Amino acid sequence: MEEQVFGGNHHKVAREPRPVWQAIKRGLLCKCPNCGQGRLFASFVKTVDRCEVCHEEIFHHRADDLPAYLVVVIVGHIVVGAFMGVEATSKLALWQHLLIWVPLTIVSALALLRPMKGAVVGMQWALYMHGFGGEEDVIETHPEA
Repeated sequence: MEEQVFGGNHHKVAREPRPVWQAIKRGLLCKCPNCGQGRLFASFVKTVDRCEVCHEEIFHHRADDLPAYLVVVIVGHIVVGAFMGVEATSKLALWQHLLIWVPLTIVSALALLRPMKGAVVGMQWALYMHGFGGEEDVIETHPEA
């Protein structure tokens, strides 16, 4: 089946729909988005090549910088909001603020990075993105031509 889209013809493959929210939840828990049993990570943020339980290939994901951007947005909103709340209700010195907010920011960012990457990998798996659908990513060198 072909679908006419702007820029040319793209082949549309009939696929079994995958549960997006379930895959994201499994990724947040650092589990395989397919079976929910196997480990998703071999080290801190390095994914396994394939699931040890269901043998789903994971190595071709393309999470890139999205997990880090999501962590910055989440941690930034929480820390800035909490800082402003504390600043409005108390009179702490600058060194006290630094003592509180710098470690809290670092620990929060490190704690969220792995689950966010897992969620992005889970979403990519559920939506058949970046090789999870069985085809290679095609990089257009001259998309305007």
